[in-house]
Amino acid sequence: MKLTKLLTTAALALGLATGAMAQDKLKVGFVYVGPVGDGGWTYEHDKGRLAVEAEFGDKVETVFVESVPEGPDAERVMTQMALDGAKLIFTTSFGFMDPTINVAAKFPDVKFEHATGYKRADNVSTYSARFYEGRAIQGHIAGKMTQSNIIGYIGSYPIPEVIRGINSAFIHARKVNPDVQFKIVWAYTWFDPAKEADAAKVLIEQGADVILQHTDSTAPLAAAAEAGNIIGFGQASDMGEYADGPRVSSIIDDWAPYYIARTRAVMEGTWTSTDTWDGIGPGMVGIGEITDKVPADVKAEALAMKDAIAKGEYHPFTGPLNKQDGSAWLAAGEVADDGTLLGMDFYVEGLEGTIPN
Repeated sequence: MKLTKLLTTAALALGLATGAMAQDKLKVGFVYVGPVGDGGWTYEHDKGRLAVEAEFGDKVETVFVESVPEGPDAERVMTQMALDGAKLIFTTSFGFMDPTINVAAKFPDVKFEHATGYKRADNVSTYSARFYEGRAIQGHIAGKMTQSNIIGYIGSYPIPEVIRGINSAFIHARKVNPDVQFKIVWAYTWFDPAKEADAAKVLIEQGADVILQHTDSTAPLAAAAEAGNIIGFGQASDMGEYADGPRVSSIIDDWAPYYIARTRAVMEGTWTSTDTWDGIGPGMVGIGEITDKVPADVKAEALAMKDAIAKGEYHPFTGPLNKQDGSAWLAAGEVADDGTLLGMDFYVEGLEGTIPN
């Protein structure tokens, strides 16, 4: 009897210890709009997930679902993650905003982090990067290097984030080349290689010899490589497979430090709902290698701009600037406020065409 009681007690203790260990392991979920192999946006978010695993080891378990459409499917995926025990869920696309808010209301003990959105709750934080800082540098390089004076831009959706990028790139291309024109094609997708390639081909047919993109795949660079004598830039990731051409640089999103910090906050019980919008200075936005295809003086100017932005000495939206209709927006030396940038729904003076509804 004593032996049996001893074994039972030991088994119970082992079971309690195992349960406590399982409870101590934080389950972190990631919801992706594209595949982890897209080479751009989702690829970089997944690098952040892997960094969380590397940082915390067996103290965390991460799970992810890729290629989740924005809308009801996203809500179902988030709900299942929460039901499966995830206590921190990162939802990594603008169109996941309302599904995130809806699911968070049903799971008040789960922390949610939504990328690029603006709706928050007690258990919902938002975070994004100041991509427009990188677009300014791309615009400078593009304006200096175009021979046709036509720069093509592939937009995903006409939301403030994308409009900011177009405006920033145009302002800085036009500063160094007053003859520059932008041609914009809206793809209405974040990730669709076929559509992205078609958009690039249309722009090239219209005379563009530089292609900028706010979509997630390497397809525009592939189309530029096929056409020849076209340059482009990596989007969200280095897209280094095109480093020998046509890619001359890239904007790199580095989510790892943020994901590690927010995971640690949940572990330590210090997590609070907040909004984060970081750029080149804090390292959330990186500028990839500027290749030797870029003239040395242009490269030096681009790197000087990067340094000035990082130090807070220069803001890409500094007046004098007018809106597209010619009305005054920013006086000389005046800097755009974050509220206007976050809600940006207008083109700056010199851009042609209208923003779709």
